[in-house]
Amino acid sequence: MTQIDTSVPHSARIWNYWLGGKDNYPVDEAAGDAYTAVFPGIVTIARSSRAFLGRSIRYLVQEAGVRQFLDVGTGLPTVDNTHEVAQRLAPEARIVYVDNDPLVLAHARALLTSTPEGATAYEPVSLFEPEQIIEAAGKTLDLTRPTALILSGILGHVADYEQARDLVRRLMAQLPSGSHLSLNEGSRGTDPAYEQAQDAYNETGAVPYFLRPVEQIEAFFEGLELAEPGVVSVPLWHPEPGAPAEPIGQHGGLGRKS
Repeated sequence: MTQIDTSVPHSARIWNYWLGGKDNYPVDEAAGDAYTAVFPGIVTIARSSRAFLGRSIRYLVQEAGVRQFLDVGTGLPTVDNTHEVAQRLAPEARIVYVDNDPLVLAHARALLTSTPEGATAYEPVSLFEPEQIIEAAGKTLDLTRPTALILSGILGHVADYEQARDLVRRLMAQLPSGSHLSLNEGSRGTDPAYEQAQDAYNETGAVPYFLRPVEQIEAFFEGLELAEPGVVSVPLWHPEPGAPAEPIGQHGGLGRKS
């Protein structure tokens, strides 16, 4: 079994800490607190990204009739994971999680729960192997039927933008007509304080995460039909009634393959 190093902070555990999860260590809390001391809004960004994911899944189930989900770059389980949201509304929903991080793998059993009618599986494949991802997903999903590809805050870890676009294209190319892409990423152009904090974090030697201009996030949806209101700051995408809808440096959208 892979030894998990608890002496250095880990981005998935820091994110878990910001989301209020329990799968983190003092070193992650210290790194997370150091970041929030510079930019307190990171907790809002983390939780707004997770809330967007939940709203997009509800839209996919209720409005688009999707019953299959491929969640790539899953991260650590916290609250309202993809399978929980989907199966709450459609118990027959089938979900495949993909993440090759040994830390996430160690916690995969927590993800592998399902309703009796549906299915949940975990595949330890790299984001950089899109054909292998689809092949592995096909063990659980019927890839002749519409499937929702979920990329939530993962593409910022791909330093080369054109490579990131290519990965999205290759994944979507293997999914049938009627499939969807739910994507949200850290963005530039909305919150200079966030950009400054993230750029400084990237220089610490930690695993970097690159914020991208909104037009680059929009371009991930090239060739897809965007659901209204398009690619927007995530609190503005189908907000819950009465929820605060202030723009933040995290943009996302939902696109359909015709």
